Amino acid sequence: MSPQTPSDQAVARSGERTAARHGWVQALVAVLAGLIVMVVVAALGLWASGAMDLPDNAFPRVVAATVVTAVGGTIEFAGDAGVIADTQAGLTVTPLSVTLAGALVIAAGFLRPLRHRAVAGAPELAGWAARIAVLWVLALVGLGLFARQNFTVSLGNGTIGDIGDLFGVTPKVGFKTDMTPTLVFGVLWLAGVFVLALLVSRGAPLPARLLRFQESVRPAAYAMVALLLVCVALGLVIALVVAATRGHVPETFAVILLGLPNLVWLTFTIGLGATWNGRVDGPFGLPMPHLLDEVLRTPDVSTLNLHTLAEHDGRVWWLVAIDAVLVLAAAFLMAARSPARMRAWQHAVHMAVALALTVLMICLIGRISAHYGLSILGIGDVGGGLKGELFLKPELWTALGFAVLWGLVTGFLGGLLAKGVHRKGEVDTAAPDRR
Repeated sequence: MSPQTPSDQAVARSGERTAARHGWVQALVAVLAGLIVMVVVAALGLWASGAMDLPDNAFPRVVAATVVTAVGGTIEFAGDAGVIADTQAGLTVTPLSVTLAGALVIAAGFLRPLRHRAVAGAPELAGWAARIAVLWVLALVGLGLFARQNFTVSLGNGTIGDIGDLFGVTPKVGFKTDMTPTLVFGVLWLAGVFVLALLVSRGAPLPARLLRFQESVRPAAYAMVALLLVCVALGLVIALVVAATRGHVPETFAVILLGLPNLVWLTFTIGLGATWNGRVDGPFGLPMPHLLDEVLRTPDVSTLNLHTLAEHDGRVWWLVAIDAVLVLAAAFLMAARSPARMRAWQHAVHMAVALALTVLMICLIGRISAHYGLSILGIGDVGGGLKGELFLKPELWTALGFAVLWGLVTGFLGGLLAKGVHRKGEVDTAAPDRR
């Protein structure tokens, strides 16, 4: 074993100082920064949507519930309307604008102390992640305990209102956090942020045993994250133009701050050829253009894809061209960040797997389900607008099949286009030896 040189010792001491910087204080800063950003984005989005008018000063608790759902938590709805009445409510939706904002900030906080490191031991990474996870769980417990509220439901002036007055019925509906699944899925969400951050960042260290996977995994992960963020950026530009030219500014900003990724990533999968099924009934509405709401607001379950949308507006076919440019650019980016020795068919396989996983993620977190109902003596929604249903779910295998096909084609083309790109750290062996 060769003795350490002074430079080696300096590197070791530098590594020790770097490792010492990710303690409890740094973990607390990362967690608080992520929570503050998520709370601010959720609060502004709910304010723009008119939630400040909620009764009983419920706005802060609704903000907390929104943050809980943004990290995979579960909010339970319950009703209390007495022995002659029944209330039912349910909501499954992820406000992905809040999710994305929190994920970016927490990922940055997780990676910051690990910069300028080539390799990190698994115990060190696990210890750093565990510190953040412990504080994250405590924060989720606090949010979960705060995110609960009951509301009184007005029966109106119709038949149901008269029956309610006769029997003294005052229906209430409320929500509370289901703590166990919230903690489980909240920790899984945090673990996913950590793993993705390590995969995407070139400067993040990996344990020595995992270094052999970085050449194939890291470029694909980086390309997919870039693709999703570019989709959000394009959606943001379009939303701002619509707000400036057509009005509806508060509603537009509510969509931007709460559900912009929900909309643009859904649109991205439709452009690839995916099909979604859904229905909108009652007072509910979807955070999406009028065209999509019009297709879904039918008596039966509706199909949402390129063909059904084109029947209402032929410009929808431009989604295919836009997706082609975006996916090909992502494939080129992946190939350009990969080692030069990789062949085009390998890029095609990597791109197909990465795009399929990305579309799978969109399909899993992009589902929407909401329902509300009130009945008295078996009579429900007698002119009172007290019943509604909304759902949107994908045809999963069709979406994944199209993703694999697009990935194979664009990955192969991207590999060919990137052949002439000079990779970082690559040596030009053809250059003459000058002395």
